Amino acid sequence: MGRALMIQGTASSVGKSMTVAALCRIYHRRGIRVAPFKAQNMSNNAAVTPDGGEIGRAQALQAIAAGLEPRVEMNPILLKPETDSRSQVIVLGKVWKSLRAGEFYGEKEYLWQVVTKSLDQLLSTYELVIIEGAGSPVELNLRSGDIVNMEVAKYAKAPVILVGDIERGGIFAQLLGTLWLLPPEERKLVTGLIVNKFRGEETLFREGVKILENRSGVPVLGVVHYVQGLGLPEEDAATIENTGNATGGISIAVIHLPHISNFDDFDPLDSESGVEIRFVGPQEKLDDFSAVVIPGTKSTMADAAWMRRNGLFERIVDFRKKGGKVLGICGGYQILGRVIRDPLHIESREDRTEGIGLLPTETIFSERKVTARVEALIMPGLPEWLSDLGGVKMHGYEIHNGYTVGNRPWVRIMNRNGTSIEIESGDVSVDGRVLGTYLHGIFENERFRHSWLQSLGWAKHFAMPEVYSVERRLDFLAEHFEESLDMKALDSIIGL
Repeated sequence: MGRALMIQGTASSVGKSMTVAALCRIYHRRGIRVAPFKAQNMSNNAAVTPDGGEIGRAQALQAIAAGLEPRVEMNPILLKPETDSRSQVIVLGKVWKSLRAGEFYGEKEYLWQVVTKSLDQLLSTYELVIIEGAGSPVELNLRSGDIVNMEVAKYAKAPVILVGDIERGGIFAQLLGTLWLLPPEERKLVTGLIVNKFRGEETLFREGVKILENRSGVPVLGVVHYVQGLGLPEEDAATIENTGNATGGISIAVIHLPHISNFDDFDPLDSESGVEIRFVGPQEKLDDFSAVVIPGTKSTMADAAWMRRNGLFERIVDFRKKGGKVLGICGGYQILGRVIRDPLHIESREDRTEGIGLLPTETIFSERKVTARVEALIMPGLPEWLSDLGGVKMHGYEIHNGYTVGNRPWVRIMNRNGTSIEIESGDVSVDGRVLGTYLHGIFENERFRHSWLQSLGWAKHFAMPEVYSVERRLDFLAEHFEESLDMKALDSIIGL
């Protein structure tokens, strides 16, 4: 059986996911067969495994960091929020049920079996499994239903490293408070602390390190400096920030939907010099933007209704009339059409909702959910800026419910999950200014990305000489953590 290490945090968004990714990369570069694991994840930012399973985007990134293809055992339970109190539950990559919070905890016995079986499979396959916790291990009202934090650490006999976020303040209360709220038998599992997202002169925090170690009796393994604009996929929409610098370039508005998903679709755009990505709310003016994007969403009908109530439909139509370009991805593509129908009430109690009507499409929800990695070709004979892209190959992935009927498809899907097919997909307006697609990851395709940006007025000489590369960014992340952490002490904790 392989060894295990667990990374827990004092709260959500303190940097657990990136810490696990960094450590997976560090040990992979040493030649150790390492894999990530997170028992339960709550995120609408999902990824697709080679066999069509659905897992958290963060765990897919961690798998890449470990030099692996992602597999469903790395994130056996994924909760995709549909409302404030209900989530779609993905078990081993497939839709299982839609449950309210109280109902979910009633399924603990079955879900715990799924968690332990998945973890056992990884431990029997890899030399080291780096486990990520969720939220905080001392949410006292939730401890009885725990299947992701200390229960997993105890099951795997894993030493625990506790990460705190100094940027949000209260680092002593975060780390010491978490330790002191743990029962004694669980507190003993915590073998190291990490102070994350530090800004400024590190020597000024030397006294802080001493205080943490003296009060906790646990070593501080490192103080990790904040990295701006790393451009790696995050799992939590709370981490969304406006990025880039449009000086001399262009600015792109991404509508910040209430149930936004797969927002890392825009990371490759952020890598381009002269491009600014702004996640905009319902009150922000659109006139000064070069393009408006409606991103993916877990709740298409609810977010379409939200857009309509807040006047975004009219403002996007007005933006289009003034010559602006509009792009919809996945749920955003569905919203761009005339109508969305839900006859089986898969997503809503409503039978239908109106879309913006910028594309002549109709979406019908069905029980079948498409989760697939795809290879596609851009079709020939397309209007305006797309005319030079006919025959260009693209890759991406689909995660959507139902299907959309249009009359001007612009991509031909040639392969889904390794199976050859031929399906026309997407829709484009007659003048090429409105585009809809089900393909997530579309901007990772450089030829398409540059052509679309140039159609907005972006000058290619603004482009960075180094192409967007997740691999290079993971190497940078690993090196950053290696310089910040006491790796000899960490190796000793793991038993390497």
